[in-house]
Amino acid sequence: MIRPALLAAAAAALALAAPAAAFTPGDPLYAQQWYLAQVHAFDAWPTPPTLQPVRVAIVDSGVDCSLPDFQGRILAKRSFVGGDPCQDTEGHGTVVAGEIAANLDATGIVGLAYSAQLLVAKVVRPDGTISVQAEASAIRWAADEGARVINLSLGGVRDPQHPARDSFSRLEAAAVAYAYAKGAVLVAAVGNADEAYATPWPYASYPAALPHVIGVSALTRAGGIPDFSDRDPLYNDIAAPGVDIFSTFPAALTAARVGCALQGYTDCATDEYRHPEGTSFAAPQVSAAAAVLLAIAPTLTNSQVTTLLESTADDVDAATGCRICAPGRDLYSGWGRLNVARAVQAVLAGQIPPADRFETNDDAGTQAFTLWGKTRKLSATVDYYDDPVDVYRVALGKGERLEARLKGGWPGARVSLVLWRPGTTSVLNAGDRKLRVAQSAAPGARQHVLFRSTARGWYYVEVRVDAPGRGPYTLSLVKTTPKHKTTAEPKRRSAQLK
Repeated sequence: MIRPALLAAAAAALALAAPAAAFTPGDPLYAQQWYLAQVHAFDAWPTPPTLQPVRVAIVDSGVDCSLPDFQGRILAKRSFVGGDPCQDTEGHGTVVAGEIAANLDATGIVGLAYSAQLLVAKVVRPDGTISVQAEASAIRWAADEGARVINLSLGGVRDPQHPARDSFSRLEAAAVAYAYAKGAVLVAAVGNADEAYATPWPYASYPAALPHVIGVSALTRAGGIPDFSDRDPLYNDIAAPGVDIFSTFPAALTAARVGCALQGYTDCATDEYRHPEGTSFAAPQVSAAAAVLLAIAPTLTNSQVTTLLESTADDVDAATGCRICAPGRDLYSGWGRLNVARAVQAVLAGQIPPADRFETNDDAGTQAFTLWGKTRKLSATVDYYDDPVDVYRVALGKGERLEARLKGGWPGARVSLVLWRPGTTSVLNAGDRKLRVAQSAAPGARQHVLFRSTARGWYYVEVRVDAPGRGPYTLSLVKTTPKHKTTAEPKRRSAQLK
């Protein structure tokens, strides 16, 4: 699968833009953080840059806020399961926090986004379980606290073949949609097979499999795909190292190993976390990379950050250590290994993907974007993997005619145009196709729909991308009122984006 030509050309140009030398953090334990070199964490700059603080939420087991590596990094904290959010009895959240935001201060380790401000949301119960209610509440809290990035190193099994085993939650999906609508980049681990029913497991977990969430799979030191990392052709978006991770760990837990020198770090952790592995520990590197991009370009939207990270990833295949990975996007590594330097260089070079000001408009009902007026022409974007559907709401009077034209703006674009009747609550359910009142011909670069309404109401215009690809499109709508008849457009209740 080929990335859009524009992004491929940008990637080629970036290969020539690497600095003569990259800076090396002076933190004494940096040498043990081998994974940072693999994702080119600091290769974009010859000297340490001063990065603006970006709020990153860690929805996890809590964080040991007392560790020196987090001095000045904790902005807000809250527990959704009782207890102290700064007491991490599992250790999981503290590992994640160190990867993201440990200080660049010549002590301990360094986080990839060392200037990030952490929002700590504790959702793991004492028995190690997580309720969907706690997770959803934490996501909404983080969004309300201004999180630009939300790390979700957690998940529930997805099994579309056996609905009884599938853990999809409308509560979780609504919380994710809420946070995305408020501008957050959501990053989630795709899941580990030991949490599913077979190894390897062929489906990414929730929330990684929800719209607009960046799903992260794991890589080994040698560049291969570990057996535990879930596979998925749609929801594995990007990969990062996820084995033998060296990071921070709660001091109260490492104290049990009295003779261990590196107190407060995973070398002195409990057995399960002494050499942490899992997609849980790959995801934080992507979250941190998102924070870095937002630190140097605060006006980037969440969709732009997603496209930048995915389009600048290094392809993973046999030549890079993954014998089972095909060239291009694949079900094991998505677009490939995270490359922070290339993403940063793209931003610094002004190679920014177009923003979509109409998001989030992923379905009918309240999610649809309302278009007023008799004639509208707009430009927006779709992405087969991250944002395959856009929906617009249009008022038609009885007998009024609507002509819609759609043009995909990238090579090989295959898009569709569908009009849904009033009362439609979702365009995503195959069983609701009887609610369609008009649709274009076979998917292609140009589509046309002409419809005359038989009833007054709000109709839904669906734009869908039907084949792998991403890019801009143009949608034109013209409403024509029959002679000798009057139709009234419903009164506007609030201001709408023009």
